[in-house]
Amino acid sequence: MIRLCLTVFCLMCLFGGIAQAAEPGEVVVVGHVPASPPIEFMERGRLVGYAVDYIDAAAKEAGFQVKHIPVAWDGSFVDLTGRKYDVLAASVTITEERAKLVSFSMPYFEVRQVLVTPKSTEVSSLADMKGTYVGVQLGTTGYMTLKKAGGILPLIYDNLTTAMPAMLQGNIDGVLCDNITAANLFLQDKRYAEKLKIALVITADTPDYYGFVVRAGSRQLLGLLNKGIAAVKEKGIEKELRKKWVDRYAGLL
Repeated sequence: MIRLCLTVFCLMCLFGGIAQAAEPGEVVVVGHVPASPPIEFMERGRLVGYAVDYIDAAAKEAGFQVKHIPVAWDGSFVDLTGRKYDVLAASVTITEERAKLVSFSMPYFEVRQVLVTPKSTEVSSLADMKGTYVGVQLGTTGYMTLKKAGGILPLIYDNLTTAMPAMLQGNIDGVLCDNITAANLFLQDKRYAEKLKIALVITADTPDYYGFVVRAGSRQLLGLLNKGIAAVKEKGIEKELRKKWVDRYAGLL
């Protein structure tokens, strides 16, 4: 079944992503998974967050319009390839494996994987977690990291809002997730700050970055995105967005 799904996905990439066009002034539909504050989340029925403001700013600089819609993480790459939206902005880390199937914009945010555990847990590396249950979201870089480490028993959760309470209740031994998402939870809910800790920052050979995702072969749209992102960086707009959404977490990252 896994091979069949991968085959279907690859075929959709080949035949569904060849002719994407995006002209200046065109409305580009952007799908967000609103479960990763402060990057993207729902507030009073609206999509808000760093990634939402970032792509709005990039669109303004590059001359296209954006329509933001909430989407589910599960199946999001297939839905992108199936043209349910034009861009996926779902806190997606750029990886070589993913880049074989889709195209990524320039990076817009650096991210690290962290292991969150109860304060009583002593750990110096992921190897110390072998034989334990660690919560993670399926299809994320965190899940890939756990599988690569080996010996750790991953438990799949839809998002951190269900995984973290499970750890507070003693049902799992840790949670592997993005550092910015963990920092937000610690800052927003004192239960986490009192009982849990960021026990380990996963070191990587090269930095990990979020990128906006488009269908393979979407050169024109990708060009517009990158033009906008470059302008956001060069004009200091990115620094302003970090000040608005991210700098408050500096002590936890």
